[in-house]
Amino acid sequence: MTLEHRRSRIAWRVLRVAIPLLACAALLSVLALGYGTVPALGPALDPGRGVWTSASGGELPHSQVVRLPGLDHPVQVSFTSHGVPSVRAASQHDVFLALGYVQARFRLAQMDLERRLGEGRLAQLAGPAAVSSDRFELRLGLVRTAEQEWAQMPRSSPAARALLAYTRGVNDDLAQLRGDRQWPALFSLAGVYPGDWTPVDSLVVQGDLTQQLDFTTTPLDYALLERALGAKRTMAWFPVLPPNQQHPYDPGPYRNAGLAPLQPGTSSSQSSATKTTRRTPSPSRTTAAVSAAGAPASRSAGVPPSGSASVLANPVPANPVPAAQAAAASALLAQVNALPAGQIHTYPDSNAWAANGPAVAGGRSMLAGDPHLPQTIPSIWYQVALSAPGYAVSGVSVPGLPGILLGHNQHIAWSLTDTQNQATLFYTERTSTSRPGQYFWDGAWRRMRQVPYTIAVRGAATQRLTVHLTVHGPIMTQAGQTTSVDWMGNVPSPDMAVLLAVNTARDWTQFHAALANWRAPAQNFVYADDRGNIGAISAGYYPVVRHGQPWLPMPGTGADDVAGVIPYQAVPQAYDPPGHVLATANQRPVGPSYPYYIGTTADFFDPGYRAGQIYAALTGRRGMTPASFAAVQTSLADPLARRVLPRLLGALRQPGARLTALQQQAAGLLERWDSAMAASSAAASVWWTFWSDYLAAVFQPWWRTAAVPVHRDPGGLKVSPDQASLNEVLETWTLSDPGNAGFTAPGGPRRTAPQVMRAAFATAVAHLSARLGGTPSQWAWGRLHSRQFPSLTQADALGYGPRAAGGDPWTVDAADGGLVARQGPSWRMIVHWTGPGAGTGQGIYPGGQSENPASRWYEDLVADWWNGRYLPMPPAGSAPGVIRWSLRP
Repeated sequence: MTLEHRRSRIAWRVLRVAIPLLACAALLSVLALGYGTVPALGPALDPGRGVWTSASGGELPHSQVVRLPGLDHPVQVSFTSHGVPSVRAASQHDVFLALGYVQARFRLAQMDLERRLGEGRLAQLAGPAAVSSDRFELRLGLVRTAEQEWAQMPRSSPAARALLAYTRGVNDDLAQLRGDRQWPALFSLAGVYPGDWTPVDSLVVQGDLTQQLDFTTTPLDYALLERALGAKRTMAWFPVLPPNQQHPYDPGPYRNAGLAPLQPGTSSSQSSATKTTRRTPSPSRTTAAVSAAGAPASRSAGVPPSGSASVLANPVPANPVPAAQAAAASALLAQVNALPAGQIHTYPDSNAWAANGPAVAGGRSMLAGDPHLPQTIPSIWYQVALSAPGYAVSGVSVPGLPGILLGHNQHIAWSLTDTQNQATLFYTERTSTSRPGQYFWDGAWRRMRQVPYTIAVRGAATQRLTVHLTVHGPIMTQAGQTTSVDWMGNVPSPDMAVLLAVNTARDWTQFHAALANWRAPAQNFVYADDRGNIGAISAGYYPVVRHGQPWLPMPGTGADDVAGVIPYQAVPQAYDPPGHVLATANQRPVGPSYPYYIGTTADFFDPGYRAGQIYAALTGRRGMTPASFAAVQTSLADPLARRVLPRLLGALRQPGARLTALQQQAAGLLERWDSAMAASSAAASVWWTFWSDYLAAVFQPWWRTAAVPVHRDPGGLKVSPDQASLNEVLETWTLSDPGNAGFTAPGGPRRTAPQVMRAAFATAVAHLSARLGGTPSQWAWGRLHSRQFPSLTQADALGYGPRAAGGDPWTVDAADGGLVARQGPSWRMIVHWTGPGAGTGQGIYPGGQSENPASRWYEDLVADWWNGRYLPMPPAGSAPGVIRWSLRP
């Protein structure tokens, strides 16, 4: 053996020990989502636990026989070189048991964190700093909803049987860990170990995802905006319907089908006493009809003036938002801002589209999907293929839940995007100091239901919390005034049963029928099948109120209650459109004549830029292949830049426009630019900085004069490109109304769009010169913009990046979250159907199948995702890997 070879072997041995040591040292710095005090070093150095466990657990699994006493028959598991398992079982019970076992083997810490988060038990692991999160979640009530869902689920139903089998598989893994003490380091270091898994835990994990996709604080932001800017200006700049060009996937015609009731006994917030007294509204008071011309049939139905231009022309409340209501909004937003990142839905978006007929090679159909979610390591997804009699599905699952959320079976493929509708309503309850514990509703004083909780805190005393519930939902704050929340995520939803029915659907009829029972979160389900059909439906509960303005906190005395939901036959949907293409990219799914209120421009509907880009790229194409779809999924073209740049360049060329030499060079970059936000593009930096400064130049003077309390909720109140509504308004003014009064700052001289654009451009060039130096040609977008995939533990050493990257929130390959983007395509999938039962799937996500930093499967998929490459999705029933487990009873 040569000296060089010997040194290499020694270096490799050192690295194998150093990697887990460094990983666990980083984990010590911020334990479990950044909360808690640093635990003692003793457990980290215990040879039976801590870093040593992380090292041994990081070795790739080997072929073996595993005894699982809950199985009825042997199960075969085959792993690809990237750790994607294919599970083949003789029964559905066994396939879900095996899935629970496999997920727990590779993602147990993630699963335990998710259930603790939703159940208000994070402080037990993470210490005092997590108490605020636990208090919020216990008030909101994910665990109460999950318990009610499980209580209502017949134990003989497919959903209950799947949950019970999955639970047994997770607990089989826990039993093995208790026997050999090979715990993931997260538990060893904290000295807190996971208890047995239950079906309620799985339903809480489902609730976590619902909260992340569906719970919003928009009415609280509107209250603060109206208090500062006034109602007229707020509704002009944050209107109900967008003023710019949109691309709804369901263009109509629409019909008013009245309202459907919430299913009896579905509210987790109401006691039986209050439910029985709730009035059933007459159809005349609940029909939220809007004429085709956009005029509301009734202002008392919760439907605002329909056209963006008509908002100011129609009456709006003259009374300002009361100070007490603004105080309550501020207090509740303070609670929200203390939560772990990602728990409240903000702006992560998604793409999904389908094409068929002559648009697709082979004339059948093809589907693409890439949900945009917080990009973490480990990922929210765990890829798997599952096969049992009557069940054969391949795609991605959520650790903690049985079944496949996105993927394909032998006949259909589907993907999801968030609908972005308003599903969260806030109510100002009438209370009195002379009647403690009571509230006034429907003409009488009623007693709040009380639910007591204890919060165990690692390293500190146990805390107590009492949650008060009204007919609307839990009381979230009593600061300023008593405010409750009525959220569709608190309505027990048979999502698990729906998901399993989708997994086994064979055609559009079965797919469409299964989704009739989906309630929350409202999602756009996009579909393609092996017969060449495509479709989409925005399934879920869309609450419609009797009266009032649901984008603001409403009085809780009864007149403004939810009257019902949009009937399933009237929710947005489309099937086999004549243009052979349909796309959802979180744009408003319907046009302005849709006869129901579903939310405002501030409810995180996308401005329509990505949807427009997708339709432009696909419409009129023939013979598209998976490579065609992949090119669109990874597109960095910025549609807003393409629309606005001609006006900017025209403003810079106007007589009297005096550009410095540096500004002339920057303008020259824009003139030659193809609007692609590539990391190497200097023009992309100029464009993005200009647009940010343009928004600030127009709106910041108004914000400053009105003293908008941005610090209460920077994400919802700050002037920035993250404000979809302000982007839409400014785009519209720039293209169609350059003399709009909004360009003139309060008390300042009159300004027009070209004048403000020139000033913003000069500011942008100055900003870039000061930050990056050199000449404009050196101002590459990647020097400003990066992507980062943080670890769930928030330990920097366990994440990936930041790394220079292209994209922005409006590119199809979206990068959300600011100049350091932490949200974007969490899974890219393309499924191509070429004949009956004949389809191929490919997919990729940024991360890896294992949560262990010492494992080769920790982040091995990042490189392929980063470079736009896809991996074949293992077909259900196949055995593509060389690592094989034989699971036996």
